Amino acid sequence: MTSTASENSRNRADALPKSWNPGEVEAELYERWVAAGYFTARADSDKPPYSIVLPPPNVTGNLHMGHAFDHTLMDLLTRRKRMQGYEVLWLPGMDHAGIATQTIVEKQLAVDGKTKEDFGRELFIDKVWDWKRESGGAIQGQMRRLGDGVDWSRDRFTMDDGLSRAVQTIFKRLFDAGLIYRAERLVNWSPELRTAISDIEVNYKDVEGELVSLRYGSLNDDEPHVIVATTRVETMLGDTAVAVHPDDERYQSLIGTTLYHPITGRQIPIVADDYVDPEFGSGAVKITPAHDPNDFEIGLRHQLPMPTIMDESGRITGTGTEFDGMNRFEARLKVRERLAAEGRVVAEKRPYVHSVGHSERSGEPIEPRLSMQWWVKVQSLAKAAGDAVRNGDTVIHPPSQEPRWFAWVDDMHDWCISRQLWWGHRIPIWYGPEGEIICVGPDEQAPEGYVQDPDVLDTWFSSGLWPFSTMGWPDATPELAKFYPTSVLVTGYDILFFWVARMMMFGTFVADDPAIAAGKQPGAAPVPFRDVFLHGLIRDEQGRKYSKSKGIGIDPLDWIDEYGADATRFTLARGAQPGSDLSVGPAHVQASRNFITKLFNATKFALMNGAVAGTVASRDALTDADRWILDRLEEVRAETDSAFDRYEFGKACEALYHFAWDELCDWYLELAKVQFAESEERAGSTRVVLGSVLDALLRMLHPVIPFVTETLWQALTGGESIVIAQWPQATGVAADPVAARRIADAQKLITEIRRFRSDQGLTDKQKVAAQLVGIEAADLNGLRAEIAALARLTEPGDGFSATAAVEVRLSGSTVTVELDTSGTVDLDAERRRLEKDLAAAQKELASTAAKLGNEAFLAKAPDQVVAKIRGRREVAESEVARIGARLDEIAARK
Repeated sequence: MTSTASENSRNRADALPKSWNPGEVEAELYERWVAAGYFTARADSDKPPYSIVLPPPNVTGNLHMGHAFDHTLMDLLTRRKRMQGYEVLWLPGMDHAGIATQTIVEKQLAVDGKTKEDFGRELFIDKVWDWKRESGGAIQGQMRRLGDGVDWSRDRFTMDDGLSRAVQTIFKRLFDAGLIYRAERLVNWSPELRTAISDIEVNYKDVEGELVSLRYGSLNDDEPHVIVATTRVETMLGDTAVAVHPDDERYQSLIGTTLYHPITGRQIPIVADDYVDPEFGSGAVKITPAHDPNDFEIGLRHQLPMPTIMDESGRITGTGTEFDGMNRFEARLKVRERLAAEGRVVAEKRPYVHSVGHSERSGEPIEPRLSMQWWVKVQSLAKAAGDAVRNGDTVIHPPSQEPRWFAWVDDMHDWCISRQLWWGHRIPIWYGPEGEIICVGPDEQAPEGYVQDPDVLDTWFSSGLWPFSTMGWPDATPELAKFYPTSVLVTGYDILFFWVARMMMFGTFVADDPAIAAGKQPGAAPVPFRDVFLHGLIRDEQGRKYSKSKGIGIDPLDWIDEYGADATRFTLARGAQPGSDLSVGPAHVQASRNFITKLFNATKFALMNGAVAGTVASRDALTDADRWILDRLEEVRAETDSAFDRYEFGKACEALYHFAWDELCDWYLELAKVQFAESEERAGSTRVVLGSVLDALLRMLHPVIPFVTETLWQALTGGESIVIAQWPQATGVAADPVAARRIADAQKLITEIRRFRSDQGLTDKQKVAAQLVGIEAADLNGLRAEIAALARLTEPGDGFSATAAVEVRLSGSTVTVELDTSGTVDLDAERRRLEKDLAAAQKELASTAAKLGNEAFLAKAPDQVVAKIRGRREVAESEVARIGARLDEIAARK
């Protein structure tokens, strides 16, 4: 290495800030990357493709820790693949979030005493678009703060013209194929929002209610009657039967007869159904088919009437009783009061804790309600989605999540896709004046006089098209030809059934579409993504799931402000394992910040000492330390590659962390200091080794901590950007086991001497004269200077007289370190240390002796296991003898 290169290195070290302050550099670095076009994908590139579509966050949302987790892992994957020579597309976008967005705008109107009806549909939708342009998409700026390397030139929104065209296209294809139909079915109904809502928008929580037992039929004990229990007394207004188990002997005489309904006065039948649990309560249940999912199924089986007794706002209606017009909660109270007055309330259990579904958006209890809606017939679609995983076209990581996938797709119910909203993709169904129904495609017009269905589609319908609608489908585009199917979907396991299943169903449905098939090889997998990586949920340090409403969790922007984006990202990636939840808190991100500071200081130190990335000299010219660190780098590279390829991000980060901190910083840098002080030739080769190791390490760390690695790598190499640097490749150089053994022995020897010094209360500044007996036999003579420097030892002078000794058993022999600790060693402390070591050695000896004395163990254990235990016993015996002798010496001196 030339002196000029070394001087340039020192100059770049001077250009680095005194300390790492992420807030001063991250924003500028990110915008520089975007302006340089590093994240812009080229569909005409001849590089192999790698693509990810960003799970579209809601336009109403902000970056929460779950987003930060998702985005960190996706950014890690795409940055690494870009460095590996792939043409990478990470496509961003946002979801229009029908209910959430409409609710926000309606609340704004309510401030002025207005409702959406005051403006009409078209004007209201214009107002929503105005809000979207002015206030929506705050999350995009937050994504930039995190460092998301997305292709902003391809940013998509589910209500864009192109994506809306895709929605209309697939709706018509499904409709024409007989897979979309209209029917009156039970749905999750939100009385406050006045719309059906998705299962994923229902949160279940335990609430205190009351379990009321009611008497149906006669009040005369000698006449037919039954007792039923319910937590929703008001729904009895819609009862059309009482059900019992067909084998329940108590009710055999009543099955097929009718009972008097206490309020409506109707006679309702007693039906027999296997659903009823005869062991629960009285063994009889009231059946309200229009307001309970299980009752609905019983109603279908027994062809029961299904009167809906609540309107869209949750008020009682159509019962012909005094309760009409009451809201459901008032009616619950009043119905119970009337029944109690008539002597029909047999028992009340209050409080009674039970699980109740609540609307995620409005917070109210949802109401199961019979409603006319549009549905997707999912049987064939779900089978194709399941077969794609069974056939290996799509691989789920980790495999342990596969049973959950199959349990869902193999037993999927038809999907309610209509919502009673104004904001969203309007259902392309038109009704004629004579009751005609037609579905209108994107390039078609409804006949004059036809009226469009007022409902819009479930948000999950449009997001189910996301992998291919964002690339221009239904048109044949260069993006579809190059980047579809996508490479991997990254998401939490909790969303597996709702979003992933819908994308798989739609993706397999359009697999034979000419726009999809164009440019693909025959037999290409009919799937939207090759891999599905399912990570766990973010939890706090107590294991509680992050919940904004409960005040549990951390805003990732707070971490970015205080610790930087790199520390936030490293914390999340380091804890990411397939399918496992991640508990994080301030202590974790502080540790990540400390690691980044360590890396910054180590690289700056290396630069100040002239380190430069370059071609390493012939290994014959390198020291044991140089060969060892290069070999360890290669081992860590292989381990990191393997872990990243298996989506084991935590394992990769752990390997890089411990190599950087424990081996490079704590050992090699210290050894390098000694080598720098030797000849210029030795110092020169050490500078290149150190620079080359840092170069590779920074490149491997870049996908996880992009900002600090860019700053340090540019200072180290003078290169344009680490974003487009090559990922470290296998060297093909055989490892040097002799160098590894010598360094391991030297580390153990230095560690034991340091421990002895610590036990004696010696400071780092205190050097101790010592001689190393047996160092030649241990083959460590070439590391004598390094051992002395790192253990703070000096050469013994004339008249040297050892006052203490430390025996260290190494891989092949024992080195005795004789020290002159006159006036420094505390013999009592040394005795206590040795007694502690003796106790450990005696415990090991007893343990191994017991195993070797166990005939049953010896008969079953493999020979290599027995041999290993015998070796451990021999070492323990030697240690007991050595330490005992040393204790005898101390006793004699005292």
